[in-house]
Amino acid sequence: MKTEKCMPKKRHRRPSTENKLYTQEFHHQPGTIPGTIIIDDNAPPPIIFLFDYDQSNLIHKQLNTPEECAVYLEKESVSWVDVQGLGNADILQRLSQVFDLHPLVLEDMVNVPERPKIEDYENQLLIIARMVVIKERTFGFHSEQVSFVLAKNYLLTVQEEPEHDCLNGVRARISHNKGIIRKQGADYLAYTLLDAIVDGFFPVLESYGERLEELEEEVMVNPNRKTLQKIYQIRRELLQLRRAIWPQRDVINALIRDGYEPISEEVRVYLRDCYDHAVQVMDMVETYRELASGLMDVYLSAVSNKMNEIMKVLTVVSTIFIPLTFIAGVYGMNFERMPELKFYWGYPICLAAMAAIAVGLLFFFWQRGWLENSSTIKQD
Repeated sequence: MKTEKCMPKKRHRRPSTENKLYTQEFHHQPGTIPGTIIIDDNAPPPIIFLFDYDQSNLIHKQLNTPEECAVYLEKESVSWVDVQGLGNADILQRLSQVFDLHPLVLEDMVNVPERPKIEDYENQLLIIARMVVIKERTFGFHSEQVSFVLAKNYLLTVQEEPEHDCLNGVRARISHNKGIIRKQGADYLAYTLLDAIVDGFFPVLESYGERLEELEEEVMVNPNRKTLQKIYQIRRELLQLRRAIWPQRDVINALIRDGYEPISEEVRVYLRDCYDHAVQVMDMVETYRELASGLMDVYLSAVSNKMNEIMKVLTVVSTIFIPLTFIAGVYGMNFERMPELKFYWGYPICLAAMAAIAVGLLFFFWQRGWLENSSTIKQD
């Protein structure tokens, strides 16, 4: 296969893309050559790791150049070439030549983010997936694209950066020969990695479940403007998770249904389990999104109730002082013929009457239950 060599373009410096999915952070100019790659200035340089194994032998090492991969691609053993980082166009293009990749394959792998999808290129199958990893010590998650190029005896994976991923369990299974992974082919390895990526959504969703519980308590006890910001933030992040897992579920379903050549019938059975996990993740995301939307309604109700409580207190105070103000206004008039003004006990009797009216109104309001507030309900 002849590939058209395209000059890489530098991507302008841009803000961090953490938790941003499919937001059109780059674009090609009209008329750009197909296969043109755009390199992010902030992307880490590629690091190439190799797992070459069969049932009894294992080679695990870091490669210095892409050309070192060529020897292993001709073997009958399974070769997993794991590239972590997208910051060097020369290495990526040399890697493309070694694996005889179509220019559009390299473009999809490098120009992130791409929507999860499948593309069939003769003897190679391109799979784009989205991986999320929970942040440590803070809320939120890291999100990055993982690209698979699957052939008969090898699997090439390309990640955006080497710092975060959820694939260490698969690496450990290969290194310690656990399970049947070293008895299977490259398609089973691709399934295992996809399954690990889908299962990586569960810890993230568990953290969102805990955050929703905390927000629910905060909304009921002490809602404020920060609470509203938290609700908006969690709704936005859940939307990003939905946009990541929804097309990924369709990708797994297509691998099961469409019968791509590199995927054996035995591995399709395993992919059904992976599809079930993706559906479960989708259900959890939708449930949490509904809970977040419900929290918004509860927040608005709580703020409205709080305002009603304030208005009720002000109304009670105003109602008590209306008759007192009336009495004070009557006896504040400077008419000469007001017999009460010269009465010896007039002043204490007026004060006593005013106090009696205030106490009487308070008793009336208490008897009608108008002095109760939300604090009584919270304690119950």
